[in-house]
Amino acid sequence: MKFPQLTMEERIRRLEPPKGKIRAVLDTDTYNEIDDQFAVVYSLLSPERMQMEAFYAAPFFNDLSTGPKDGMEKSYLELKKILALMKSDIPAYEGSTMYLPDTHTPVESAAARNLVERAMASTEEDPLYVVSIGAITNVASAILMQPEIIRRIVVVWLGGHSFQWKDTREFNLFQDLHASRTIVNSGVPLVLIPCMGVTSHLLTTLSEIRDYVKGQGEIGDYLYETYLNCVDDHFGRSRVIWDISTIAYLNNEQFTPSVLLPSPYLSEEFRWSFDASRHLIRYVNHIHRDEVFQDFFRKLQQTNQ
Repeated sequence: MKFPQLTMEERIRRLEPPKGKIRAVLDTDTYNEIDDQFAVVYSLLSPERMQMEAFYAAPFFNDLSTGPKDGMEKSYLELKKILALMKSDIPAYEGSTMYLPDTHTPVESAAARNLVERAMASTEEDPLYVVSIGAITNVASAILMQPEIIRRIVVVWLGGHSFQWKDTREFNLFQDLHASRTIVNSGVPLVLIPCMGVTSHLLTTLSEIRDYVKGQGEIGDYLYETYLNCVDDHFGRSRVIWDISTIAYLNNEQFTPSVLLPSPYLSEEFRWSFDASRHLIRYVNHIHRDEVFQDFFRKLQQTNQ
C-alpha cells in the first residue's frame, strides 16, 4: 500500500498542539472499561475546545465480550446510552466486527465509511482530529480505504506503553497488531499517548469520584455508579482513568507535555524499535494528573449548576 507523503514542514505544522477550536471524532470501545465513559463525557463537556462530530464503536475481545463483533455492538449501545444521558444528538456509528486480517486489507464498517467521508470533507488547513481510545481497527481501515485522508486528519491515539517500557503489550495496541502497525507505518500525523509510564498517572479513587462526580446530574450519577461497580472492594484502591488523557491533550497542551520523535517500528513480539530516519510523530511523555482531573470535575460541575 502506497501512502501519501507529507513534507517535513507539513508534518511538523500538523503535529503542533491545536491552539483554537477543532473538529473531532472519537473512536471508543466504550463497554470494555469504565474510563471510556469518562472520555466521552469529557469531550462533550469541552465545546469551547472541540466540536464533536461523531462517535465510533470499536471492537474489543475480553471477558466482557464473546468476540470483537460482540464487543463493538456492546460499545455501540453504551455510546448511545451516554449520549442520551448527555442529551446529545451527535451521531454514533457501529464499527468493525473483526480485526484487520493483514496490513493492507481494510474491514469496512459504517464507522470507517463515515470517517472517510468526514475526513475527505476536511482540508489540510482545518484537519479532522481522530481520537482513538481502543483498538485502532476503524481508523486503520479508513486509511486503507482512502489513503488520501492522511493529508486531512490528525490521529490522537491512546496506544501501547512508553518507549522505555519492557514491551508494548497494551490492550488497545495488542488486540489488532495489523491496525497498530498500519498507524505507525502509514505516515499519518500521529499523537501517541502511551499507557504504562505516562497515562498510568491518571489515578483516582471512589472517594474522589463520590465527592466531585456523584450528584452532578444524571451523567455524574451514572459515572459514579459505573466506578462503584467496577470492583467489589474499593478499600485502599485506586483506578486509572486512562482514556481522558486524549481529551486532555486537545483541551490544553500543558496538561500533557510532549515532544517530536521518529515514529517507532512495532515488532511481532510487541516491542518498540527505533530508526532516526523515520517520519516524526508527537509523543506525550508526561501527564499532569491533578490539572486533568480538576478540569474534568470543574466542567462537569459547571454544566450541572
